[in-house]
Amino acid sequence: VSEDIALVAKFYRVPAEVDLGLPSGVRWADFNVGATRPEEFGGYYAWGETGIKDDYKKVTYKLLNGNAYSKYCSDDDKTNLELVDDVANVLWGGDWRMPTLSEVNELKDNCEWEWTSVNGVDGYKVTGPNGNSIFLPAAGYCTGTQLMNVGTLGYYWSSSAYPNYWDNVFDLEFNSSEAPTYKYHSLFRQYGLTVRPVRKGI
Repeated sequence: VSEDIALVAKFYRVPAEVDLGLPSGVRWADFNVGATRPEEFGGYYAWGETGIKDDYKKVTYKLLNGNAYSKYCSDDDKTNLELVDDVANVLWGGDWRMPTLSEVNELKDNCEWEWTSVNGVDGYKVTGPNGNSIFLPAAGYCTGTQLMNVGTLGYYWSSSAYPNYWDNVFDLEFNSSEAPTYKYHSLFRQYGLTVRPVRKGI
């Protein structure tokens, strides 16, 4: 007796690393975690979590024990996200990871930022010293069950926690009227933000 077996193949685009000619040699991915194209928002992730969810608030945050943080806090004094908690590395593997605060600031300081639209999605074209570019969509952020500021603001996690102020994590922020210039933006770690990974060039 033969049985018909249906096979479903899932195809996805492998992220490309874009060399922007930055001093550190770090390469930026051409799209967000959870996306397949540069203009797609991808997933929204709380800092230190590796899955999407319906409600982004402190009581649903994974790295919480009662009212206190269980990791990246005064108990362990860790300020840089470990790979086991880094959604970029967990989902993409290899040496992909979230950018550090230093790498976020390098992107701000060394690139030209142009507000534009790709396939109807607003965001910034970020062009490096060598002329190569990436596109960062203005995906907003999630707080509680609400998605905020889509199309006008962008918020992307770094891997760097705010020392001695453990509620907050440094991030890359921009809006439609102003490219990111301020070096030390931060948001509550339980918020859901998009993630644009990096890796070191070989």
